[in-house]
Amino acid sequence: MRIDPIAQELNAVIKNGNPHLMEMFSKTGRRLFFPKGILTQTAEARQKAYDKFNATIGIATEGLHTMCLPSVMSHISDIRPSDSLTYAPSHGIFTLRNEWREAMIRKNPSLKNKSVSMPVVTNGITHGLSVFSDMFIDPDDVLIFPDKMWGNNYLIMSVRGDARISQYRMFSEEGGFDLAAFEARARQEARNNYKVVVFLNFPNNPTGYTVSEKEGDRIVEILTKVAEEGTNVIAVTDDAYFGLYHEDGTMKESLFARLCDRHPRMLAVKLDGATKELFVWGLRVGFVTYGTVINGDTTAFYEALEKKTAGNIRGSVSSVSHLSQSIVLKTIKSPNTQKQRAENVEILKRRAMRVREVLTNPKYEDAWEMYPFNSGCFMCLRLRTANAETLRIHLLDKYKVGLISIGPTDLRVAFSTVDEENIETLFELIYKGIKDLDSQFTIHNS
Repeated sequence: MRIDPIAQELNAVIKNGNPHLMEMFSKTGRRLFFPKGILTQTAEARQKAYDKFNATIGIATEGLHTMCLPSVMSHISDIRPSDSLTYAPSHGIFTLRNEWREAMIRKNPSLKNKSVSMPVVTNGITHGLSVFSDMFIDPDDVLIFPDKMWGNNYLIMSVRGDARISQYRMFSEEGGFDLAAFEARARQEARNNYKVVVFLNFPNNPTGYTVSEKEGDRIVEILTKVAEEGTNVIAVTDDAYFGLYHEDGTMKESLFARLCDRHPRMLAVKLDGATKELFVWGLRVGFVTYGTVINGDTTAFYEALEKKTAGNIRGSVSSVSHLSQSIVLKTIKSPNTQKQRAENVEILKRRAMRVREVLTNPKYEDAWEMYPFNSGCFMCLRLRTANAETLRIHLLDKYKVGLISIGPTDLRVAFSTVDEENIETLFELIYKGIKDLDSQFTIHNS
């Protein structure tokens, strides 16, 4: 397997800082590098060449300004062509990366004075998962997920990446996160593998559950112990719905903040983004950030890791939309953003509380039970009698109600898309649909 000299240089820096990381990389990850090609040469030309003789990058200019169509710019009146139509760096716009890192530390005070990388911009968190998979997952590597997980993880890492997904029961009989099941699964896979990849998604999709402070601390203890006993641990925090907390008692920081400096055999990877945090789903601006224990020069170590990540992006989508990044950057800097965001979060909280209030109705007890939820955009019902997919189709056809079925028993409800005044009616229609199916079953078997 040929490894480019630039990749060898990056690998040497990373190995010097933390040799265990070289064991965690996939074959692709070890070979990745950021090429000293067009982008690097263009960056050098920007610094040294006269503007009128800079003939490097494949865009068009006129009078030293970015060439554009007025019909396009009429829709982007306050962002100049050079900040909207040109290519962004594969790492992402530096100012945006720095602003996101500073905001991440403000939102996670435990990160203060800890050594983590600069965030690298991805085309949404889905792309971030794909980038991570390329860099750290080989066929047959084991990935640990709860039995309540986002289905696209399977497509990205198992179907495309050929990894093996190992699941544990997410909720205990008493309610809350099943720490015993989590620990048993982590230890079992650690005994059989030199590396385990653990995904921690809170607020969880599909259930809308976030662990408590106590549960979060115990998760960190379990993974640290696994690393101390000699297994490499990659802990991935999928923080897509970070900040959407609706009840007291939930952990308000990302677990990344508590995992990033625990042990040399543990790499913490934070996947987050403006996507949900700033209510800009279609702009597709996500971030990947790394944290681990490093010997020596932390800056050189993380720069090498960031270059490998940027090389992956350069070799796939090239870069993330410059316009999207510029919009997000302006939004972060706006003095009105936090107030506006808080107003939206409060609306979602009221909807979540209304769901909980409606579901206290005892008549629903024979139809379903409610999985624990306290955050995010979703909640899940465990159906007692109806098949989830059969009910989903029936509700869509008869009542024009759209929901998501997950397996034979679970139904996901996105209360984030239902106005508060319509929530009671929504669950009443779900209940009617179940009774319809129960009646059909009785007639068929009579």
